[in-house]
Amino acid sequence: MANDPEISLLPVHVWLAGRSYRILVPPEEETALLQSVKKADDKITELRQHYAGKDDQDFVAMCLIMYASENNKERPAAADQEQIQELIRTIDQALAGK
Repeated sequence: MANDPEISLLPVHVWLAGRSYRILVPPEEETALLQSVKKADDKITELRQHYAGKDDQDFVAMCLIMYASENNKERPAAADQEQIQELIRTIDQALAGK
C-alpha cells in the first residue's frame, strides 16, 4: 500500500502513553486510527491507576494483550470458519446453477 504512488498517505501525529508517534495512513483511516489510539491511551491511564509501580512499557504491553484477547474472542473458531466456507461454497454453487 505505501509503495503505491496512487495512494497518498496522511502523516498523523498521535500520543500514546505520553509519547508522540508519527504514523502514515490513508486519509479515510485517520478517524479510525485516532479513535483506536484514544481507546488504547484511556486503557493505559486506567491500568496506571490500578497497578502502581509499573512502567509505561508494562502498561502498553498489558493493553496490547487485552486488545489481542478481545479480538480472538470475536473471531469464529476454526471449525466455525470451515462451516462458513462450506456455506459460501453451497451458496456459490446454487447461484451458479441458476
